[in-house]
Amino acid sequence: MNLFGLMDTSGSAMQAERMRAEVVAANMANTETTRTADGGTYHRQMVVFAANQGDPQLTNSFADSMNGAFDGAPAMPQMPQLPSLDGLDALDSQDDEPAGGVHIAEVVEDPAPPLKRYDPGHPDADAEGYVSYPDINPAAEMVDLMGATRAYGLNGSAVQAEKSMITSALDIVKA
Repeated sequence: MNLFGLMDTSGSAMQAERMRAEVVAANMANTETTRTADGGTYHRQMVVFAANQGDPQLTNSFADSMNGAFDGAPAMPQMPQLPSLDGLDALDSQDDEPAGGVHIAEVVEDPAPPLKRYDPGHPDADAEGYVSYPDINPAAEMVDLMGATRAYGLNGSAVQAEKSMITSALDIVKA
């Protein structure tokens, strides 16, 4: 993986967390939606993340170092072989290794049944006077939103740290 691959990893995480925050905002906006365009009650949406294919050498090294780690004997992690830095060529190398990180695999509906509230005057009330509302807990949605915001910020900090490391490496090469 080249040095800029780390930025790709953090960038993919930032995109995924932004989407997660948007889905949470949509859930919060629809807490009282009793009728959608499809005619039914709004269902809470959830984001499913999936890992991108990372550096196979790093993945294999990590897997090898974890063999037996949970058998009572501690395993010593092995460091992957890093490419040598020959001037600035390593900074620009665009190899065919895919970057690690995450992506949105899908956005799924929560299978929880809607909540029934007695409100006979509501236009969407059934024959018994109950209205189906989405099963959305605003407190849980706020916690999810705070988690997405925090993860986004941490990945932004990782990008800033890497930019600082690249700048330092360029200063060393210039000297």
